[in-house]
Amino acid sequence: MTLIQKGSGLGQWSAERKAEATGQKVATMRVWRGDATGGRFEEFQVPYEDGEVVLDILHRIQATQASDLAVRWNCKAGKCGSCSAEVNGKPRLTCMTRMSIFESGDPITVNPLRTFPVIKDLVTDVSFNYEVAAKIRPLKPVAPAGDDGHHRMFQEDVNRGQEFRKCIECFLCQNVCHVIRDHEENKQHFAGPRFFIRMAELDMHPLDTEPNRAERAQDDFGLGYCNITKCCTDVCPEHIHITDNGIIPMKERAMSAKYDPIPWIIRKIRRR
Repeated sequence: MTLIQKGSGLGQWSAERKAEATGQKVATMRVWRGDATGGRFEEFQVPYEDGEVVLDILHRIQATQASDLAVRWNCKAGKCGSCSAEVNGKPRLTCMTRMSIFESGDPITVNPLRTFPVIKDLVTDVSFNYEVAAKIRPLKPVAPAGDDGHHRMFQEDVNRGQEFRKCIECFLCQNVCHVIRDHEENKQHFAGPRFFIRMAELDMHPLDTEPNRAERAQDDFGLGYCNITKCCTDVCPEHIHITDNGIIPMKERAMSAKYDPIPWIIRKIRRR
């Protein structure tokens, strides 16, 4: 890709001198610019202060040097998942990535999530994820046990599902999953880690009556393609144990349902 220097000449010199005079630091930002047809990295010299995050710097670029830079964001509090991007090659939330973690003077590269088609600059088309979500059958609870119309659960069962509900749908786990990142054709058959933990939450829910969720994850959503490299867990900003607590237990339940003779006999009897 081509690297283009922006903000050169007197304007850049003045900005750097002003930053030096006010005690600010100057970051060299290499930001990907383009759309579905192609693009390139552009370089910006941007002043910043201690405590700021990468999203602050992207906003400053919009305000002072490239007003047409496309950046998706919403809450700036690490809870909406909108500002996902790759910073120096690692998928991150730009609103939670502090400038202080980078060595002073080293360039910082920001590019869009690579697994999904680029719309413009740092904004990608993540509609694939919503299409998968629409295929997952919702919770189908049993009738309330008491006369007061309330369902009741043990706290242990609440805790198990609560971890997976922390997901903010930043899709960083989807981005690093090589099954869909490296093989576009797999998107028709593989839901990805974000939705495996959604299925795991429903599968372990004690009030759910929808049958064979683990088997459907295996047969219809490609659970078997996952080779548990744990790259999804490594990038999760909510520190969800996607692989250990979600995917592996659901794989085990799917295999038990398919090949353990006792569950197979029980299903046959129930069908009669």
